[in-house]
Amino acid sequence: MLRGLYAITDSLLTPVHTIEQKVESVLKGGAQLIQYRDKVNSFEKKEFIALKLQGLCKQYHRKLIINDDLKLAHAITADGIHLGHNDASIDEARKLLGPDAIIGATCHDSLTLAQSAVADGASYVAFGRFYSSTTKPGAPTCPIELLKEARQSIQIPIVAIGGITLKNAPAIIAEGANMIAVVHGVFGADNIEKRSQELSRLFN
Repeated sequence: MLRGLYAITDSLLTPVHTIEQKVESVLKGGAQLIQYRDKVNSFEKKEFIALKLQGLCKQYHRKLIINDDLKLAHAITADGIHLGHNDASIDEARKLLGPDAIIGATCHDSLTLAQSAVADGASYVAFGRFYSSTTKPGAPTCPIELLKEARQSIQIPIVAIGGITLKNAPAIIAEGANMIAVVHGVFGADNIEKRSQELSRLFN
């Protein structure tokens, strides 16, 4: 069962020259999943970075998820992929990546989208944003009550994302989130490893 801190990289907060060091810091801090999200570099550059991150994740016995890029996920035999609403289908990803791949689906603030993703074979569903987000300021706001509602009808792990901090994460977890997906909250911290430890401890 997926549970704990889910750290997502960012082209500004984790540039090429620091990404390995910063990802290792969140892994040391207890992050359970790493998502490589890169909207700026070439495929070749992304493949090079992803392979480096995959090696790190294996070293710490954690999983690497690729954001949106099915070709990249397949090329490096990644542990899984996270799909946005307008990306490749869950079925397409499952056929290409295999039965054991972790396939996550963005569901915004829609329980209907989440239930469809479950029916299609997703490994987890992600709701959000719940709070003001530096990474996706224009994303629709999701009411925290949706987590409890979703928990009653969805049996796979639920991921919450969007402006999650050490201060508001306990409420998100209490409402039913199995994982908190964090970008700026960890990679924007002065001490990445310490912040990852603090967030990870909330699940104990």
